[in-house]
Amino acid sequence: MTLPLFGMGRREVGPGAVHLPGWLDADRQRRLADACLRWAAGPVPARHTLLPGGHRMSARTVCLGWHWQPYRYSRTADDVNGEPVAPLPDWLAEWGRAALAESYRQPSDDYRPDTALINFYDADARMGMHQDSDEKAREPVVSFSLGDSCLFRFGNTENRSRPYTDLTLASGDVFVFGGESRLAYHGVVRVEPGSSPDPALPAGRINITLRATGLG
Repeated sequence: MTLPLFGMGRREVGPGAVHLPGWLDADRQRRLADACLRWAAGPVPARHTLLPGGHRMSARTVCLGWHWQPYRYSRTADDVNGEPVAPLPDWLAEWGRAALAESYRQPSDDYRPDTALINFYDADARMGMHQDSDEKAREPVVSFSLGDSCLFRFGNTENRSRPYTDLTLASGDVFVFGGESRLAYHGVVRVEPGSSPDPALPAGRINITLRATGLG
């Protein structure tokens, strides 16, 4: 399936890192937000992930395809209720391939994400600088933003400090990072409450990241 392109420009943030503002139109934003709310209700509900040092993430997370815990993936949510996670739908993987193709300006038919991490941010939620390094594969990460805007910090691959680039991710935006930037540190500095352009979307910010785990 070929999706129509709704973006309003393309910005290269770094080697392999591309920002597509407004790539999802209003209808697709609502469809994706509704699906995220259903997934957050079960079979494995969204939860505040407990990190190894005892810190509890301020954003709530629910997973599709594979369940993520720090440093590992599993098919069942052993840290929540032991239930199998919901599958990653084909239509969402197809959106990821279409976004990746526009980002890199080349075919992406071989991109096969098998998990999605969905993060729900309220006005006080943040995400510290981190790498997405628990996957065995190093295929690109494709990220969709819904609802309130956030200040997103995209850094380097060596450490959590400078150099980094701060940019606003608004509802409907896509951010892709792969290649030389696949293991770049990144995080959410703050959410801008009330900045959502569509009152039909849920309050707060929703972020969906598609990944290929390499786990088969």
